Amino acid sequence: MGQPSVGRPEERLEKAVRAAEQALIEYEIALETFRVEVENFSRLHHQKLGPMYARLDELDAQIAEATAARTGDPEDRRKADEARARVMPMPGVEELFHGWMDGEGLYPEAAAMLTDQSVRPPQRVRPGEEARKLYRELARKAHPDLAQEEGERQRREEFITRVNAAYARGDEAMLRELSEEWAAGPVPEEQRLTRSEELYARLEWLSQRKELLSVLARELEESAIGGMLRLAPDDPDTLLDEIAEQLLAQVAEREAELERLRG
Repeated sequence: MGQPSVGRPEERLEKAVRAAEQALIEYEIALETFRVEVENFSRLHHQKLGPMYARLDELDAQIAEATAARTGDPEDRRKADEARARVMPMPGVEELFHGWMDGEGLYPEAAAMLTDQSVRPPQRVRPGEEARKLYRELARKAHPDLAQEEGERQRREEFITRVNAAYARGDEAMLRELSEEWAAGPVPEEQRLTRSEELYARLEWLSQRKELLSVLARELEESAIGGMLRLAPDDPDTLLDEIAEQLLAQVAEREAELERLRG
């Protein structure tokens, strides 16, 4: 008696909430995927190309010093001093880039070890296709945004943190283990959304969450590394190799120029 007329609008609201939840999760998956690529690109760029940039700075200083020695011009001497001042002291490039700390503090791998996290660094900017597939499946099943009870949300947040860490490393084996763990874990009871006020509140929360994520996405896209990644959206790892080739060519040119000046 009267049940169909009451239930129908709430059923539409439930569908709207579920659709909004799925849309938000897909957006968060895309955002986390891009965040991982930005972070991995930044770290690998620093680790792989940092020594080349340092070598270029050193060669620029040596060229300026050789030029000043030949001309004796005070202006050339000033330029040489400025070039030398730009060279960061780098005793032992290998130790710097494969050790525990750099000028900004502990390397991520060292910090991870001190906090009992995995210390294996990423091997590529973009994790492999299988890792991406496993990550998306896990995120869609276990995402905290699907929980409405605080205890269940916390359980999912802790689990997804582990999923994100494994994905950032491209660790397919760990992602498979996590997938099995989730499948074997407790299945939370479904929340029965029966009150319109709860549904409207849920929609409002989802909307606010999307706005916050949009700000984060914009910041990533507008960052320097984000801009570099947009140059090679299909294969960011190749971009690193291309930059390395360009730097090696510049190093060779500088070395040849220095040889001429000293010869």
